Amino acid sequence: MRQLPNLHDAVIKSLKNGKNLLAFSGGVDSSALFFILRSYEVEFDLAIVDYNIREQSKEEVEYAGQLCSTYGKTMFLHNCKLDDSNFESNARVERYDFFEKIIKENNYTNLITAHHLNDKVEWLLMQFAKGSGLVEMLGFDKVQERDGYSIIRPLSNISKKELQNFLDINKIQYFIDKSNTSDKYTRNKIRSKYANDFVDEFEKGIVRSFEYLRNDVNLLTSENNINVKDLYICKREPEDLKNIRQIDKLLKKLGVLMSHTQRDEVLKTKDCVVSHKIVVAFSDDLIFISPFVQKSMPKIFKESCRIHKIPTKIRPYIYSEDIDVVTLVELIYKLLS
Repeated sequence: MRQLPNLHDAVIKSLKNGKNLLAFSGGVDSSALFFILRSYEVEFDLAIVDYNIREQSKEEVEYAGQLCSTYGKTMFLHNCKLDDSNFESNARVERYDFFEKIIKENNYTNLITAHHLNDKVEWLLMQFAKGSGLVEMLGFDKVQERDGYSIIRPLSNISKKELQNFLDINKIQYFIDKSNTSDKYTRNKIRSKYANDFVDEFEKGIVRSFEYLRNDVNLLTSENNINVKDLYICKREPEDLKNIRQIDKLLKKLGVLMSHTQRDEVLKTKDCVVSHKIVVAFSDDLIFISPFVQKSMPKIFKESCRIHKIPTKIRPYIYSEDIDVVTLVELIYKLLS
């Protein structure tokens, strides 16, 4: 095919050595990735989610089925209906839970997504606007290890414009989701007002900057804990003395100095609120520390936290601060690896 985007050799090697599932939507990004992977002779099957909020989604599912029939691939379809409130976040949780279910049931080793350079810039700007730190701003590695599989993003340094050109030159069908142009969603505003023009003008420099920032994040997260806003997660040690030293140090950062009685309570209960301010909760492998928050949460969010073994008392803080659960889980897997 003409003007085939140049993918990283190590990524292609990983894909050719694994069993792959492609997250597909029928839009520009995933349609381009479908044919790019075929050009690189990468084998894969396809998974698509229909949220049943647009009439066009039925055509997209039909298109996915036609591609799979033509090129001999298996298609997995998930139909769902979500509430309008916090739709983007809930939709992300819904589709990744679906992907993980398919991966585990069919022994896939890689989930391939079509995230590209513009997506990385959009995410960075969204997190920057929320007052996030560097770890949260960089949510798109080329390869991210998960529990039993890897998420691989072959297009992470490829711009949206390059993908569009590839499709148009090769006369490949794709769909435009009109909801992506609506200012109803914050991501769309950032995309239309800032991200796309910025990438178009400064693409090469942006790619280099992301590489430098990723190196910085690797250095920052090389310690034995994760810090996202005022949430801290550290490894649970076999000896309680080591655990309480970690907890004591992190609570001091949050402005709480524990008494001897409070230290004993933390180690005895493994799930308590210190000074009515800070939650300390243990899991099998981790210790979670965050400000104490009481807040109602959507069922889909609580279920995702339960699946990923995030303690009950920690969940309201994560939800109230709009911390992305999928990104948080990726950081946890890195901490434990």
